Amino acid sequence: MAITDWAEGERPREKLLQRGAAALSDAELLAIFLRTGVVGMSAVDLARDLLVRFGSLTRMFAASEKDFCDIHGMGRAKFVQLQAVVEMSRRALREEMQSGDVLNSPRAVREYLQLLLRSRQQEVFVAIFVDAQHRVICAEELFQGTLTQTSVYPREVVKRALHHNAAALIFAHNHPSGVAEPSQSDQLLTDALMQALRLVDVRVLDHFIVAGAACLSFAEKGML
Repeated sequence: MAITDWAEGERPREKLLQRGAAALSDAELLAIFLRTGVVGMSAVDLARDLLVRFGSLTRMFAASEKDFCDIHGMGRAKFVQLQAVVEMSRRALREEMQSGDVLNSPRAVREYLQLLLRSRQQEVFVAIFVDAQHRVICAEELFQGTLTQTSVYPREVVKRALHHNAAALIFAHNHPSGVAEPSQSDQLLTDALMQALRLVDVRVLDHFIVAGAACLSFAEKGML
């Protein structure tokens, strides 16, 4: 059955207008993006098929152009549109994060870091540099590693903090394994960074671990 034959209140577009985007399922939101289905499948059916194939929205966002375009009904134009949507979301969250006191915007920080890191296949270490009023100066990707580990050098982190005249930092790295729990080496690294930065009077506000849809905060866990 075509979506136009559905009850008006169940059509994704009308449902969004009546009840808001949060009321829609992942498949319904994706169907609005797709706009049309293919022969024998509505846009919602096609969206459900895409989610089953990739396993989640996150994995679909991270799919290569080839893997995405190999699916019937998809193509380079849809791939480009999808990447543009993801990047616009990332930039909007970065703007929100930079607009005021970072400690008053924990959701924006967390969601920005998730969009930035959760689809990366290698371990990546990021620092967010913050001024004395807790306003974000910038975010930098400092180190990249292999699938399981990265080498982070406290001396280089201190140099970047001084370069930006930062008063505080927020760290984040991803776990491509999908497990958000911190390892002993994660804790030792955080302690080493805190000690090195303390010598130049720079605080560490938090350290996040992003693993898929999960995002663990060292501060919330009492680990700082």
